[in-house]
Amino acid sequence: MPELGKPFGAGRPGEPVNGVALLLPGGPAAGHRRPPPRTPAVQGRLARRLTRAGGADGLATHVVRYRHRGWNGTAAHPVDDALWAADEVVRRYGDVPVCLVGTDMGGRAALRAAGHPAVTCVVAIAPWLPDPESVLDPDPVRQLAGRRVLLVHGTNDEHTDPDLSYRLAERAKKINRDVCRFEVHSDGHGLRQHRTEVLALTADFVRGSLFGHPCARPLADALAAPPPLGLRMPLACGFGETLGH
Repeated sequence: MPELGKPFGAGRPGEPVNGVALLLPGGPAAGHRRPPPRTPAVQGRLARRLTRAGGADGLATHVVRYRHRGWNGTAAHPVDDALWAADEVVRRYGDVPVCLVGTDMGGRAALRAAGHPAVTCVVAIAPWLPDPESVLDPDPVRQLAGRRVLLVHGTNDEHTDPDLSYRLAERAKKINRDVCRFEVHSDGHGLRQHRTEVLALTADFVRGSLFGHPCARPLADALAAPPPLGLRMPLACGFGETLGH
């Protein structure tokens, strides 16, 4: 069985939960061993940043521990695990909105699992995606209709192709205007050079999407802009420094 890690922020006994962020880690293309129990560093940083931004609104953040380390071809194990996690949120907390926040392989899982009824928004950071020209069936986008979607990708990513996330965002934008994509210029797969800005952007998106707070101007502009502008929005250095959360 997959598992939900202990909640960051709300979710402890006696604390009201008004929204949930499910963090989906990365992993290899193939692998059937169970991931280690420790929280990956990327998800730990995300969880702490989201808690600081959304704790007052009743945001609970859980890291999803997969059954298997890898995607594993057509089995797409992380997608089933993400859907299970969304079901578990409903069981624990009732009818609260859910945001799926995935990195690398987890970004692909977040996009694919967005059709769950509890999911209202999705973040895919440096998502690992297939080349639609090399597979019989490219990843679908219809499940993203009615959700608010953010993709973030470094332009120098040598592990996951930023052009593929642009092409998926372009397809999604045709059926859903609430899709945007930010490019982190000169940064690589781990987005280490602009980690602070990426965390701030993610937190602002999650807080605004789950709880109705106004988004920062660059994020609001990206969501409103037609392609390609809203899908190639540069993430400015210092983003988040003036935000009050």
